[in-house]
Amino acid sequence: MEFIAPIVILVLAVALLTQALKVVRQQQVGIVERLGKFRRTLDPGPHLLVPLIDNVRYTMDMREAVVPFPPQGVITEDNLMVSIDSVIYFQVVDPVRAAYEAQNYIQAIEQLTMTTLRNIIGGLDLEQTLTSREEINAKLRAVLDEATGKWGIKVNRVELRSIEPPATIRDAMEKGARAERDKRAAILLAEGQRQSQILSASGDREASILRAQGERESAVLRAQADRQAQMLRAEGEAQAITTVFGAIHAGKPDQSLLAYQYLQMLPNLAKGDANKVWVVPSELNDALKGLGRAAGNMLSGYGEPEAGEFEAPEKIDVFAEIAQQKVEAEGEAGRAVEQAIAEAQQMENSRAARRASINTPPAELNPGTPDVAASAPQEVPEPQAEPEQ
Repeated sequence: MEFIAPIVILVLAVALLTQALKVVRQQQVGIVERLGKFRRTLDPGPHLLVPLIDNVRYTMDMREAVVPFPPQGVITEDNLMVSIDSVIYFQVVDPVRAAYEAQNYIQAIEQLTMTTLRNIIGGLDLEQTLTSREEINAKLRAVLDEATGKWGIKVNRVELRSIEPPATIRDAMEKGARAERDKRAAILLAEGQRQSQILSASGDREASILRAQGERESAVLRAQADRQAQMLRAEGEAQAITTVFGAIHAGKPDQSLLAYQYLQMLPNLAKGDANKVWVVPSELNDALKGLGRAAGNMLSGYGEPEAGEFEAPEKIDVFAEIAQQKVEAEGEAGRAVEQAIAEAQQMENSRAARRASINTPPAELNPGTPDVAASAPQEVPEPQAEPEQ
């Protein structure tokens, strides 16, 4: 029994010391009441209290608190029910007023937030509600900060986490948004096609202009080339005609040469594989008459030849000559004219030689052997036709 009293005293002393020593953690404030009345606040750290008289009634957390509130149904101005859930960021700035001014400040903030949201959303339609979150947050924060200021609480931020309209409204909104997107896509597609058509038309126009300019320049160059070619061709033909005409005049052809040339050109009428029937032109008789007349004049100019002096020229078979000319190929017109001029010169030379031989006295000739070869008229060689090209 002697040891019980000290032990009891020791236990009571430890219990009293435990109650007297109070440790407050960092970012917390203790509210001390003495006999049920507010006495003082305890800052972070160890503190000694009067046992059985002082009591730490509240321990207030001074850090910023985040409290999410469950979704609440709110009616908009256009009578649509939307579900809104929010988050409140607040901080206790006066622990004494927070402990004694509001019985449960978190519940008070929640209820105040719900009523304030109803007031704010009730003045907005659905479109404004969905697009005016910043404005709603600012209004809600101002109302809550003013109401909770007397509770020793400062509302730092209010955020609306989600605004959920009814399912039918969401479907309608999705359809409207889809229609709007389709409309913008169609407009962009139409503008793209318009720009593409404009660019294509501009490109076609420029290509057509360049093509027309190229064709014009090409036509001009072709016309200039044709003009120069025609001028050169005309100059060549003029020089050829002048040369032929000068050669003919220099040769002084007579009627017999022209008639003979006409006979030479007759085979050209029958030239070709398609000519089955050859029609003799009416001018052939005139040509033969002219040729015969020329031959008669030539013989009459010589007078009656003596016997043995010369032989009469052979009779020309016109049709045989024509047949021979048909078989043989004719050359170019220029060469035929040159041949005709050469033949005319030869005939003129032979005619002059025959006149000289006739006018020679008989004493000069060998009386025993008359010079028949000298007195006989020389046969004019017929022009040889060039081989057919």
